[in-house]
Amino acid sequence: MSVGKTTLVNALKDLPEFKDYHFRTERSKHLMSLGIPLNTDSTLKGQLVFASERAAELMQEKIITDRTVIDVMAFADLSESMKDHEKFYLNATLTYLIDEYDVLFYVSPKGVEIEDNGVRETNAEYRTAVDEKIKSIVGMHRSNTITIKGSVEERIEQVKNAVAQYV
Repeated sequence: MSVGKTTLVNALKDLPEFKDYHFRTERSKHLMSLGIPLNTDSTLKGQLVFASERAAELMQEKIITDRTVIDVMAFADLSESMKDHEKFYLNATLTYLIDEYDVLFYVSPKGVEIEDNGVRETNAEYRTAVDEKIKSIVGMHRSNTITIKGSVEERIEQVKNAVAQYV
């Protein structure tokens, strides 16, 4: 949360190298306005909405998004409202989609201040727990994740270099 993923995705939209890509950013504000609980209050229904959006994105070729099913898994795992069996079955199902991502980038929260956008949790301990959970899930399921860091411009260059090697 609050590491600049959406900012990066929006910056990539304007680059000629990515003119043939589809871009998606998470819609937490919209979903929250529909009454879907977020963060530690998230429910199975709410996480299913997030999961369905992430899964639908995977139906497209050349997609760049600021969230993945891994995020859904992490937030579900840390939900205080979901039952353990709900977390287990949701995450067990989403595990099958992790390999659908061609290139997966990890953006560390280290050194990035949490911004209050009225949606995301601003609790630093919760942010750390989400980050640790994401790293744990990635560590179990992906060996080829690329860590990016630095300014937006530095991150853009890192993404461009990684995607150029992939295609």
